[in-house]
Amino acid sequence: MNSFSIKLVGFTEKILTNRKIRIYKKKKKQQAKNPILDWIEAFLWAAMVVLLINQYLFQAYQIPSGSMKDTLLIKDRIFVNKLLYGPELLPGMAKVPGFKIPQRGEVIIFENPVYLSRGPVFDIMQRVIYMLTLSMVDIDKDENGNPKAHFLIKRQIAQDGDIYRQYQGNLQIKAMGESHFLDEEDFKKISGLSYGNKRMIDPSEYPVFKAYGEAYTLQEEGLVIPASLRNMASKIDQIDYKDPLEMDLWRQKKKFEIQPYNTAASARWRKSMVTGYYVPPGWVLPMGDNRDNSNDGRYFGSIPKNKVLGRAMFKYWPAGRAGIIR
Repeated sequence: MNSFSIKLVGFTEKILTNRKIRIYKKKKKQQAKNPILDWIEAFLWAAMVVLLINQYLFQAYQIPSGSMKDTLLIKDRIFVNKLLYGPELLPGMAKVPGFKIPQRGEVIIFENPVYLSRGPVFDIMQRVIYMLTLSMVDIDKDENGNPKAHFLIKRQIAQDGDIYRQYQGNLQIKAMGESHFLDEEDFKKISGLSYGNKRMIDPSEYPVFKAYGEAYTLQEEGLVIPASLRNMASKIDQIDYKDPLEMDLWRQKKKFEIQPYNTAASARWRKSMVTGYYVPPGWVLPMGDNRDNSNDGRYFGSIPKNKVLGRAMFKYWPAGRAGIIR
């Protein structure tokens, strides 16, 4: 028994001694460490944590334009939930499945379909720096020094199977299985949606857009422009916010009247005014809440669901506007 006790005491002392030696060596190592290297190591660890959170969970973004006014204003800072729809394994690459798919009425963020990339290395570097600085630094700028619109934040208005058309800036939607179009406001009531649409163009200005579109085609075809049409079209310079889609609609319609064989012109205006545009399976239509000042799906078309990077969830700056994004 005494022999066993002696061995037990010796074993315990050996363990405690080894532990003290390890603690001593660790303390000596920390004392010998260069404080600058220690600071760099701490920064790298913090940066890694920020990157992981931004890449896979939540990412900070700054609103660059007024296209979502009054829901989101220029320079608002927001958090986007990237886990919800599935994060990318690497910036711009290999998106994994999420917990749900984008739904009508949600505010989503996605890569601009008309964005011209400077290459995958630059894209990854830009997104890493953007994430590390919580959207404070964006190295992707145009020739004027302004940040490029690499990502867009809009509201999902239509989903796969829907057909939509627009007349005088007002959207009409025909949901899958329905036989007729509904004005967006009526569609929102039926669907239980409550987002707001901001309009900046007065309805009285639409005759000017019509005249301008028709006059443009007549001039393009070398035909005489009636004086009344020319006078109406000349008012275009007095209008601050214009509707390019409306002008193009009447331009194409007039072109088809002049050239009945022009199937492209016929298809353009008929789709705009009659049949509408179809949202294919697996795609969604994004649009800005500020309809008359938004570059959105009406111009570049629907986008694939797997290109939706996340859902805008919360405004955190300025503090007076902080709150959930609806």
